[in-house]
Amino acid sequence: MTYADFFSEVKSKFMEADISDITEHLAYQFNITGEASGIFYVEAKEGKIYVEPYEYYDRDAMFTCQAETLRKIAEGKTDPIWAVTTGKLKVEGNIDKALKLKEIISKKKKKK
Repeated sequence: MTYADFFSEVKSKFMEADISDITEHLAYQFNITGEASGIFYVEAKEGKIYVEPYEYYDRDAMFTCQAETLRKIAEGKTDPIWAVTTGKLKVEGNIDKALKLKEIISKKKKKK
C-alpha cells in the first residue's frame, strides 16, 4: 500500500467523526512508519475536522505508529490507550489533549 492510498483511507475515517460538540482546538501530527510511511495531521477547530498530508509544527501531540495500527484505531478496532500501553503507538506532547483522540474517533456522524 502506498502512502497516498493509506492517507486517503484514514482521512475518510477521520472525516466521519462528528466533533460538533468539541469546542477546544486540537492538533495532532501522525508519523507513519514502515509500509505507507509518511506524515499528516488532524486538526479539530470550531467543531470541524481537518485532515491534511503535511507536518503540523504547532501541534498539541504527535503520534508515531505503523499504518496498520492507525487503521485499526481509526476503525475503532483498537483502543489508542491499549496501543500506547503495548508499544504499538508512541505519543509525544500534551497527554491530556492526546487522550481526546479516543473521543474524536468514537464519534461517528449520524447517517441521514
